[in-house]
Amino acid sequence: MTMNRLVRSIGRVVMALGVVAALGLVGGAWWLALPGTKHVGPLPAPAPGQAEVAARLEADVRMLCDTIGERSWRKPENLAKSVFWIETELKDAGLVVTRQNVVSEAGTFQNVIGTRRGTDPAAGVVVVGAHYDSFPGTIGADDNASGVAGVLAIARALKGLAPAAELRFVAFASEESHFQTDAMGSLVYARSCRQAGDDLRAVVDLETIATYSDEPGSQRFPLPALAWLFPDRGDFVAFVADPTSRPLMREMVRSFRSHAAFPSEGVALPADVPGVGWSDHWAFWQAGYQAVMVSDTAPFRNERYHTTHDMPDQLDYARTARVVQGVAAVVTDLAAAPPR
Repeated sequence: MTMNRLVRSIGRVVMALGVVAALGLVGGAWWLALPGTKHVGPLPAPAPGQAEVAARLEADVRMLCDTIGERSWRKPENLAKSVFWIETELKDAGLVVTRQNVVSEAGTFQNVIGTRRGTDPAAGVVVVGAHYDSFPGTIGADDNASGVAGVLAIARALKGLAPAAELRFVAFASEESHFQTDAMGSLVYARSCRQAGDDLRAVVDLETIATYSDEPGSQRFPLPALAWLFPDRGDFVAFVADPTSRPLMREMVRSFRSHAAFPSEGVALPADVPGVGWSDHWAFWQAGYQAVMVSDTAPFRNERYHTTHDMPDQLDYARTARVVQGVAAVVTDLAAAPPR
């Protein structure tokens, strides 16, 4: 090894150790102490019913993308169609459905909330949500028809559940058009929960969950040094939190790994790290609730993100079905657990 190569190698090691040390200060050695056994190697054969779940996920994505189309503030008629369809699907899953107005200079849009009462008022509330609007000019298959399809799939899977905690399945308006503003649908909802005194014990945000790849280099990162800590293949699902939500992230990762034979990673980073707060979970952090984003990492993996190429036929529904079934088990565990 030449002296220059040795210096570069030492420099990379020092940089990685620096990142590890810094993340340890905010996250408490999360990279060493994530609970459960992470799945590695080939995926097992599909579980019974998994193909049907994958087919329904694709059908729901195509309903939002192909049948309804662009779901931005520029297409209010399509947003209204989305609300009606999501409302119908949540009712079919046995939920009591309400709407919440989200008022902005672009118009009045609506959050859709499906509720199943819990058996123990002291167990609090578990929210599973995703935004249904799309980036202007796109039909948003991965971002975020995939997340909405995931919410609906979990609602259907838990139709017969009698949870201790109240379950709420929420489709949020105006994530794309009013991101991190007062008119963001999830922020309107989170603030209303805080004002009502609702005890949200967990918020699970599904954001772009359907892009996967086994190719080396298919996974990128917002900080180059994170490549030292995570796989370079985009074959895993990520559980993303800020430091305050780290306990919930660990709880979710533990549950997911106990139920799903699928690669998973978890991280708790400051919200100002690019990508960490880029969805509706951010809104709940502002209201003082623990919330975790479940994601394929969006633009750090999916080069079609926020483009007209984010199409239904580009998504991996088979792997998404595995993720959704795992998250359904996580939600079941969260809803059964005693309040913290």
